[in-house]
Amino acid sequence: MKKILVIIASVVVVTAANAQLRKTPSEVTNRFSATYPTAKNVTWRDKLTNFEAEFDLAGAHTVAKFNSKGEWLNTEQDLTLATLNANVKDGLNKSKYKDWSVKEIKSIQVKDKATVYRVVVVKDTGDVLKRYLFFNEQGQLTRDALTI
Repeated sequence: MKKILVIIASVVVVTAANAQLRKTPSEVTNRFSATYPTAKNVTWRDKLTNFEAEFDLAGAHTVAKFNSKGEWLNTEQDLTLATLNANVKDGLNKSKYKDWSVKEIKSIQVKDKATVYRVVVVKDTGDVLKRYLFFNEQGQLTRDALTI
């Protein structure tokens, strides 16, 4: 019985965490509209510490976060190999992961920091290995994180 109650409580917490708890403040939506005037299919999420807009920008899935005062915090945008920064593409091709399969690419912009590119690569050697590769705009691999 305790297990069932724990499961039900977990489902309620997860559902509540994904629900829009507050109305998105006009400071946030105004700043978003000014920053991304061509955004399409915008949906908002209240993440308790910030507000998250999920939208399409120039055909790419994008997520931007703002605090409750409307200050932009960060943006992540899906990229493809074709749209990837040429320096980063060159850095990836020169890395020891050049023969691994690319599964996901994102550009990550954070307030007051340089843009970072996260490339997720996988290699199947019996066990599936996944690496998160982080490149700067010059194409230098700055971080390499292993996940399984």
